[in-house]
Amino acid sequence: MFSFESGLAAFPALVRMMATGGRRRSSESEELEQGSSGESEEEMEDSSEDDQENEAEIQRLEEQLSISVYDYNCHVDLIKLLRQEGELEKLRSARQKMSELFPLTEELWLDWLKDEIRMAGKASDRENVYELFEKAIKDYICPEIWLEYAQYSIGGIGQQGGIEKARGIFDRALTAVGLHMTKGVAIWEAFREFENAILGTLQPSVGSILTPEQQEMVNAQLERIHTLFKRQLGVPLLDMETTYAEYEEWADEPNKSVTEVYKKAQQQMEKRKPYEENLLVADPPKLAEYQAYIDFEVKDGDPARIQIIFERALSENCLVPELWARFTLYLDRQLKIKDLVVSAHERAVRNCPWIVGLWKRYLLALERHQVEHKIIIETFEKALNAGFIQATDYVELWQAFLDYLRRRVNFSQDSSQELEELRSAFSRGVDYLKQDIEQRFGESGDPSCTILQNWARIEARLCKNIQKARELWDRIMTKGNATYANMWLEYYNLERAHGDPQHCRKALHRAVQCTTDYPEHVCDVLLAFERLEGSLEDWDLAVEKTETRLNRVNQQRTKAAEKEALLTKQEEEKNVQRKKGRSAKKAAKKAQKQALPGDKRKADQEEWGVEIDQPNKKPRAGELEEAEEEDMSAECGLFGRENNTKILETPALQKQKAVAATRNKVLHDNSKDDLTVFVSNLSYSMPNPEERLKEVFESFGQIAEIRPIYSNRGLFRGYCYVEFQEEKAAADALRLDRQELEGRPMFVSPCVDKAKNPDFKVFRYSTSLEKHKVFISGLPFSCTKEALEEICKEHGTLKEIRLVTNRSGKPKGLAYAEYENEAQASQAVLKMDGMVVKDHPISVAISNPPQRKQTSKVEASRSSGSLLSRQVYGARGKGRTQLALVPRALQRLPASEANTENGTLRDQDGNSKGDSSIIKETKKMTNADFAKMLLKK
Repeated sequence: MFSFESGLAAFPALVRMMATGGRRRSSESEELEQGSSGESEEEMEDSSEDDQENEAEIQRLEEQLSISVYDYNCHVDLIKLLRQEGELEKLRSARQKMSELFPLTEELWLDWLKDEIRMAGKASDRENVYELFEKAIKDYICPEIWLEYAQYSIGGIGQQGGIEKARGIFDRALTAVGLHMTKGVAIWEAFREFENAILGTLQPSVGSILTPEQQEMVNAQLERIHTLFKRQLGVPLLDMETTYAEYEEWADEPNKSVTEVYKKAQQQMEKRKPYEENLLVADPPKLAEYQAYIDFEVKDGDPARIQIIFERALSENCLVPELWARFTLYLDRQLKIKDLVVSAHERAVRNCPWIVGLWKRYLLALERHQVEHKIIIETFEKALNAGFIQATDYVELWQAFLDYLRRRVNFSQDSSQELEELRSAFSRGVDYLKQDIEQRFGESGDPSCTILQNWARIEARLCKNIQKARELWDRIMTKGNATYANMWLEYYNLERAHGDPQHCRKALHRAVQCTTDYPEHVCDVLLAFERLEGSLEDWDLAVEKTETRLNRVNQQRTKAAEKEALLTKQEEEKNVQRKKGRSAKKAAKKAQKQALPGDKRKADQEEWGVEIDQPNKKPRAGELEEAEEEDMSAECGLFGRENNTKILETPALQKQKAVAATRNKVLHDNSKDDLTVFVSNLSYSMPNPEERLKEVFESFGQIAEIRPIYSNRGLFRGYCYVEFQEEKAAADALRLDRQELEGRPMFVSPCVDKAKNPDFKVFRYSTSLEKHKVFISGLPFSCTKEALEEICKEHGTLKEIRLVTNRSGKPKGLAYAEYENEAQASQAVLKMDGMVVKDHPISVAISNPPQRKQTSKVEASRSSGSLLSRQVYGARGKGRTQLALVPRALQRLPASEANTENGTLRDQDGNSKGDSSIIKETKKMTNADFAKMLLKK
């Protein structure tokens, strides 16, 4: 059984520790002050300077908060400085202000509690600390704060009712965090130690015998400890085996019921162990892992365990509104416990105040649990100041609040205080949306006048005040809604239900004259109404008005169609004139260039719109062979003979030819693609590219060869091949992709023949939603990476900052900032969106790049008879910058030989041919084949 002597020795020591904790902290601070008195004069001067700097910074932060009270980081920095300076009153005030606006983190609460415990000397101060603990446990589930609370309560057991109060706090802690699988065991252990210590105080002195009353107290205490063991062993917690071993040691014979609940808890533990292991190895904020864990617990159906896993997830994902919405919805529909539900809704809007849906659910929960009307009004006023991101959010909030006020009214009475409050709220809501919202967002928050429409319906149907409803609907029409058919028909339905035929007829006649979107429908409704209600005169008048209106509408539509046709014709004529002008220009240019026979190839290239040297375009793998054929064609005449035409060569041109002649032209070996990387977007003026690139890439492994690509004139074309001895070196070299080299981002990609792999793409950055990364636009071009990093790191821990540049390395005014978790990224969006950087307002949003457009893989389906495969045109198809070596006469077959249907090639017999057959039939021709073919002609 339990040792009374050990319990008796432990309990006084525990009490003395809690009672003297404050005195020890005071003595430590006194020692620090005494030690500081022995500092040198230089250290004193340095400390004085630091104090002055801190005071200036404190003043700056206070001014900043007076301007922007919702600056979270500013609050944290101010509290940190005030704590360093020892400004206790200012520190307490700063903490209280921040706690009113934001939920505090575990670290902030523990620092605040420890400071208050240190300063608590009187009984009244102790009560203030208890109140502070009560506030702390409401923000997030935090086992450390609960443990600190329970241990602090032990220090007050000497007061009247102190033991029961401490025991009550322990019980609440077990209810709140006792099911926490990783941290809940600390609360259980502390509670049992507390009860064991109390048991030790019941030990009689040596030689004395327990009275029946004392023996009864001992037995009750033993039963209490036994119950604690049984409760703890029935909960699946980590390291349950150790607790069961302690129980076996404490009890002579373990109770069978305790053993049974222990085995059941072990089985539950095994089911949850994979989820706990996933949480241990996952990176914060672990949202996906928590979502899977929540799904498991919801399916299992234990409300207490569902609540604890939701609380654990929210403590690490407090800025995820979807998680709060799911938690509060579960509480509303399943548990329905007032204190629990209202507390959860309050915490949800404190963490995510910008989500209007959470505020609407909060108001509904307050009404559902019959909270005082005054509290609901205060909650609504807080919601109006929450700072929603769009105007329609305010309309939804007002509508939810007005629905609540409407449900309070007893419409059987002609007049009541609730009805007047409802009308006053409607009037205030309309004015608020018209003035405040339009001024803030620059647009109407309620363009359809839904608030006024609901007000008019309530007046007509519930208050029986049709005249007031007509006045309200007249206000709706004067707000620019008179041209919409649906608005008039809504008013007509209202009059039909609660008014009289005369006003119905009047409304429809006005609708016929004013409606511009669906006049035919309004005319049909008027005629249908007169069939039921009208006289012959009414019918004739309705037919006359509808015919006149429809004739006018048809005339307007005809004029609009004619105007549009005229504009289309004028545009077509302009396009024809442009084409004629371009054709005349090309013909004149071609005639001018044909004067010199040696320039024929150049003239042909200009006819196709081709430029020989295009270093700006990134070449594709496999294009080196085309470049070699291009160089060979330049050395020979048109018909394969040497071109003897002599052209006057300048010294510079002779030098360029000499340089070009010295270049060793080596064809790329496709079998070495795994050992090779393709490097592009290099500076065209780079001197000696081989040596420069060798310096850059030799750190990754031994280089076999570097092959820069040059033009026919010997100029570097801005790209090259780097071949390594080992595949690992080539793979490691890909890390240099987009690294800046001589003022330009260098592109490093695998060497892949895109003619054989047309779907291959090299794109380093993700194109899907990344919740931990933010996209920043509107930056000034002069903004540097370091300056942007200083701005972004104030809102969380940065993993990477990337400024977006064009191919020449010049900034585009865009950037990506990657944070450690989604919560920090959400905080950055809240604080930085709309910030002004060097007179440029910037936009900040969660990174979600638009989907890239997918181009068609089969170019043959776009043409009506082309037999050339995509690889003949190059990776981008037949563009203006591609050199065409196939005569135009061979590019198309006569209609009698081949035709296409729905993109499928068919022969003379009508049989379809696949792409593979087309490629097989098209024989690849060399320059010599072309020369022979042309000579035969």
